[in-house]
Amino acid sequence: MASRTHDPAAQPAWTPSARKLPLSSRMMRAIWRGLPEKRYDVGWEPGVEVPAADGSPLVTDHYFPRTDTGGDFPTLLVRSPYGRGLPWSPQYGMLFAEQGFHVVLQSCRGTGGSGGVFDLWRNEAADGQATVAWLREQPWFDGTLGTIGPSYLGYVQWALALDPPPELKAMVVQVGLHDPYALFYADGALRLENALLVGLGMTYQHQGIMPVAKATLRLQRRMRDIVTARPLRGAYTTALGDVPWLDDVMTHPDADAPYWDGASLARAAERLSVPTSLVSGWHDALADQTFEQYARLRAAGCDTALLVGPWTHTSAMQQGWPEVFAESLAWLRAHLCGDASGLRPTRVRVHVGGQEAWRDLDDWPSPSSSPVTTSWVPAADGRLGRRAFTAPTGGTGSAPVASLRYDPAGPTPSIGGQLLSRTAGARDNGALENREDVLTFTSPPLAEAVDVLGPVCARLSVSTDTGYADVFSRLCDVDAQGRSTNVCDGLARVEAVGEEPSEVTVPMSSTAYRFPAGHRIRWQLSGGAHPRYARNPGTGKSGAEAVDFAATGITLHDGSVLELPGGSRTV
Repeated sequence: MASRTHDPAAQPAWTPSARKLPLSSRMMRAIWRGLPEKRYDVGWEPGVEVPAADGSPLVTDHYFPRTDTGGDFPTLLVRSPYGRGLPWSPQYGMLFAEQGFHVVLQSCRGTGGSGGVFDLWRNEAADGQATVAWLREQPWFDGTLGTIGPSYLGYVQWALALDPPPELKAMVVQVGLHDPYALFYADGALRLENALLVGLGMTYQHQGIMPVAKATLRLQRRMRDIVTARPLRGAYTTALGDVPWLDDVMTHPDADAPYWDGASLARAAERLSVPTSLVSGWHDALADQTFEQYARLRAAGCDTALLVGPWTHTSAMQQGWPEVFAESLAWLRAHLCGDASGLRPTRVRVHVGGQEAWRDLDDWPSPSSSPVTTSWVPAADGRLGRRAFTAPTGGTGSAPVASLRYDPAGPTPSIGGQLLSRTAGARDNGALENREDVLTFTSPPLAEAVDVLGPVCARLSVSTDTGYADVFSRLCDVDAQGRSTNVCDGLARVEAVGEEPSEVTVPMSSTAYRFPAGHRIRWQLSGGAHPRYARNPGTGKSGAEAVDFAATGITLHDGSVLELPGGSRTV
């Protein structure tokens, strides 16, 4: 059995490579602003082959600080299925090596020239351990290791953390994933747009700029035909080609199916002691996973920090990069270099929408900022009224409040929100709310500002005439000019028996948002958001397999409430 400890005395001398950094990486590095001054010039050792757990070569690039006097530097491991070129080379290889880290940037099995076959999530734990075993044999490795990266690059970190090697001293998970099922499904409803974009990225990004650009254009041109196909299954092949794992994802909507066994790495955070920094955005498609990670780490007593900005999944790594880089660098220096001078004094920092300001908090949700939950109750005339919290009554005989009819043949469209695409984020919901298949309930103008901090949810009493429906619930801010902008939302599946109302809870993600005085709070309800979610066929059939559709009447009953954490005057 290979040793799990590092023996520096056993390592041969190392001669740094004299190779120049890629021109494309140097050009991208030159355009970034608002970053700290570099401390070192950077060397590059590309194309190193590291043996995977099954012996397949994992192609790896090594970035390192150039010095005249030598010296030991900690190492950052970055494992990616998206290639090792742009933006990964400058964003992680160059920037962190400039600050005094060795950076090992590696293509996951079956991607970016690495051997073997890419099998979504199944090989990452073993291959991560194999890479650490290889690191122990390198003369420049000083025995101090950190991991960093976004999205699936966060998933591979959690995979390594299932059995953390003794050298692992810090993790930085940026807009990161730990549960593939939750990436692709919400309460059994396929997150269709996510599935297509992940399929695109996983299949083509590691091949280089031109292949991914061509595939992106194909998907854009054929998107409407793909998302409206009957059946939905297999329609993506006209743009993406054959992607076996994507077909598997689309045909396994049940979270308890054996297909998903071992996919979620939530258990890694439940016993982790490695200091971990988490970064997300309010409109990040993986925001809820970040909040789950934070809660588990806190429950485990792990040293952790949380940064949540006004970002989407992609903008966090673009417009938000100066803040994200500073946060990440401070955490790594504190835990790998013994320099805590850059750490902020509080565990949590969130951007408060509506106020457009950062707020430091001791925890999330913040007990001091969100002492109560306020219930907002819909009325038949479209008003939304506030009352002290009580559980929804619902149940047999509750009076109807309002109804809508959802037709999957002409589905309610999705606008903004937590997406992977460039259409994510806060958007004008006016056109959406003018549709007949969308219900809205709106408060009077607020006499004073209202702060909402924490997880939002809707508790509904609903009935349907087919027995099968989805309910999409959204919180919006209506300004003085009448513009309605989405704050947070969520979707849940309804399978009602008979015509009696059923009790349904719709988790609507979390927010830190200030509704200014004079604005109005709006609750928006509909039967779907397409193509963000696949259409519910209204027949009980799988959304991926259905050919026949049935329009569904959805009725909201008394006892339904929108629950806002805090929902109180500003603090």
